[in-house]
Formats: sequence, C-alpha cells, structure tokens
Amino acid sequence: MTPRRTSLPLRTAAIPAAMALTTALAFLPTTATALGHDGHAATATTADGPSLSYVVNTRPGQDASRIRKAIAQAGGTVVVSYDRIGVIVAHSANPDFAETVRKVRGVASAGNTRTAPLPAQSTDDVDAPKLLSEKERQAVAAKAGAGQDPLAPLQWDLPAIKADKAHEKSLGSRNVTVGVIDTGVDDTHPDLAPNFDRKASVNCVTGKPDTADGAWRPTAEESPHGTHVAGEIAAAKNGIGVTGVAPGVKVSGIKVSTTAGFFYTEAVVCGFIWAAEHGVDVTNNSYYTDPWYFNCTTDPDQKALVEAVRRASSYAERKGVVNVAAAGNENYDLTSDTITDPSSPNDTTPGDRDVDPSVCLDIPTQLPGVVTVASTGAKGLKSSFSNYGLGIIDIAAPGGDSTAYQKPEPPATSGLIYNTLPGGQYGYMAGTSMASPHVAGVAALIKSTHPHASPWRVKALLKAEADDIACPTPYDIDGDGTVDAVCEGGKRYNGFYGAGLADALDAVEK
Repeated sequence: MTPRRTSLPLRTAAIPAAMALTTALAFLPTTATALGHDGHAATATTADGPSLSYVVNTRPGQDASRIRKAIAQAGGTVVVSYDRIGVIVAHSANPDFAETVRKVRGVASAGNTRTAPLPAQSTDDVDAPKLLSEKERQAVAAKAGAGQDPLAPLQWDLPAIKADKAHEKSLGSRNVTVGVIDTGVDDTHPDLAPNFDRKASVNCVTGKPDTADGAWRPTAEESPHGTHVAGEIAAAKNGIGVTGVAPGVKVSGIKVSTTAGFFYTEAVVCGFIWAAEHGVDVTNNSYYTDPWYFNCTTDPDQKALVEAVRRASSYAERKGVVNVAAAGNENYDLTSDTITDPSSPNDTTPGDRDVDPSVCLDIPTQLPGVVTVASTGAKGLKSSFSNYGLGIIDIAAPGGDSTAYQKPEPPATSGLIYNTLPGGQYGYMAGTSMASPHVAGVAALIKSTHPHASPWRVKALLKAEADDIACPTPYDIDGDGTVDAVCEGGKRYNGFYGAGLADALDAVEK
C-alpha cells in the first residue's frame, strides 16, 4: 500500500492525521466602491459574507497607493503591501471583492487565499511521531563510533549521501544560514540552539512579519514538522543526540503555518520576502500552499496565488537565495495529462477534481528556479510515496520509506528518518518533507565551500555533483508483481531521481 500524505499540507508521509474543520462564520456588513478601468468610481455590490484573505498582484510601474485606496473602496483592509514585488495582502468580507478589484486599472490578478473564513481552526491534533525510550536511546548510544553523536547510528540517511565522510572535511560555514519555511522551529532544542539564527527568524502566519521573541516556535498543539526538518539540515555535531547534514551552518525558523497546519499564500509570500531580506542563503520548503494541492492558472483566484508565490520566490532568488522544495507524497507522475486531486480545497470540503499538471501547479514545488526534490529509501530506491516526473524532479535524497519496503542496514532499525522534535525530543518521520532538507543541507555545504556562488551556480553544482541512479526496471516496491510507477529517462537524468542522489562529500571538496 502506498503511504499517503495527510490532509495537512506537509510533505510528510509517516504521520497520519485526520483534520476536521470547525468554522465559525463571522458575517460582516460591507458597502464597497471600486475604481474601474477608467479610474472612476464604480459602486460594488453591497453584501454580507465571511471574512477572507486575498492577494492582489499589481502590474509593473503602478502606483501602489492608488490600488490600496481601491482595495479599501472595494470593502478590503490592507494587511501588508510588498511593493517591491507588487503583492498586496488584504482581508475582506465582500464576496465580490476579488472580482471587483480585478477590474481596477493596474491590477494584474487577485484571488482569495482560502475557502475557510478567518481564522481556520482544527479540532484534531497531529499524531505524534514514535519516540524511543531512554533505555532504547542508551542502547543506540552504546553503538556509536568514535566522533559520532550518540544517536547517529540510527541515521542511515547520512552515509547514504556521504555526509559522514563530508564532516571529516567540513561541517559547513557559520556564515551560511538555511531558512526553514515551515511550522516553526524549537530553537531551545539542545541540538538546534548552537546553530540557531535569531535575526533571520520570524512568524509570517498572518502575512505580516512578527519578530516577537520566540514567535517562530511551534506551540504544544502544533506540528513538530519544522523542528524535525531543521535538525536534518543543521543539528549540531556536539556530542548530543543526532547530527545534521550541515552541522556547522546556521538555521532559522520562518513560521508560515497556522495552528491548524495550513500554509496560506500570504504567509508563504511573507516567508520568501523575509528570507530574501535577512541574510538567508537557502530556504527549505516541505509543504504545498493551501488550500489547493494544484493551483490552476485557468482559475482567476488560483492564478493569483501562483503569481504571488512565484514573485516572492523569484525575488528571493534574485537576492541570492537557493529555494529547495519537496516533490510531494502521492506517487503522482507530475508529467501525466491528468491527475485526480481528492484533497482540495483542504480547508473546507475537499472533493475529487481532475487537473492538468502543466497548467495546475503545486506551489512552490513547480515554480521556476525552485529545486524539486524526490525521496529515496534506505535501499536507494524511490520511496513508495514520492511524486516523480521527467523534467520535474531535479534531484533526490533520503526521505525514508516503510521498513517493509526498504530496510536499512544495522545498526539502524527503521526505514524512516530520525531527527529532532520539540521539547528536546527525537523521533521518526518520513516523506519528501525529509528528502528536501537533505538537499538544502548539501546546498548549504556547497555555499560554504563556494561563498560567492550565485544561486544558479549552487544549483548547477548540486546536479553536477549528484550520484547517478538508473531507473529501476521494473519498479515493484511492494513485490506484489505489479509495477507501481514507471521511470522515464537515462542513468544520468530521469523522472525518479532527476540528476541523481545528492552528494555531501563532493559538496565540500573544492
């Protein structure tokens, strides 16, 4: 059976979670007036509706103050205006808000970022990852070799990409920061505190940066996902717990997920802008942007979401940031003519819809310039859940798989990925969510070795240094005699592994 992603937008396959939404609709009166294409006032429909969040994308060279005025006249309230990329975040209870604002001269696109009212809430918690007992942890530590952190024997993923050998040459530079755009990072964890970059951390959940101390941390009710990702990238090699791929670089927490686990467009835009302007060299993005798994550019609302996130991620890259993203966990062929998406919109009532992935994009995963990462298991095969597609996947890295499908060599005992959790804990997760931070860590090592390298150069080195993996023929991961996915391409580049498996050792060798 192929593991499926939860209803949360995280790229994690190992933590099943049921998400039920309770929505208290706040019906607010609005009287709206908007500016038409000719710039003159036009009265919009007066209506009551739930308060929603919107992005408004302006055309180049427009007077943002005039468009903000039009937003107010259409019954909207501006939350934040990112004038450097022409994206405005607004709230409105006018059901006709987006349609009205699209008619304003200078507006390129506008759309609601959610189908649930502000705020969306969840009644269910995320299932906790399996934890080792203290006795089990002591038993593992007894097997650690010289120079290994005590729980490193469980990390089959590090030797899989030669990170253990890389650490003999370099742990990475303190001048490099990886921003974890995710559910938040527990910077008090003893394996993360030594490498945490406070100045590059923020809470972007509302779409507007919140720099209050600790705002980037997950609460006890929120997913541990971001803390696990951060540890995979940069858990310190300090004689405690586990080791990250790049244990000498810094890591920051850029929190973009609501308490319910939703990654809305306004938060993602804020996250990329923050990274661009606060010294982040690499971002990791192990999620999709809610509420649509695939955002169809043929739909005016979804088109606006794609454009807003594209502008933000491109801005970050122009500022020197390498953006890395997880490919997703549905075993989808992203080059198919049609994919059935049963999970959207995931913040209200999802239903089956057929989409064309050439015009309906998983964002930020399928955006230009973003490094798209597929997942491998302990035997080096594509993980049973990992999405794939020739020309879509750039590179592969360990994300884990069911131990029944891909069992690691001892002393590791689980085919999942073991790393940091909030509260000083450690546990297992799996998914392309876990593959992507391995690549982000390798990118950080490349940036450490080549400090003046542009994002283009870092991405080129990632691919050039990757280890070739040929397509498996056939790919029957569960051994039931049925082909589970078809890999297209050659040994040097194919739909399962892109340019191959990320190589940390080559990253530190000049």
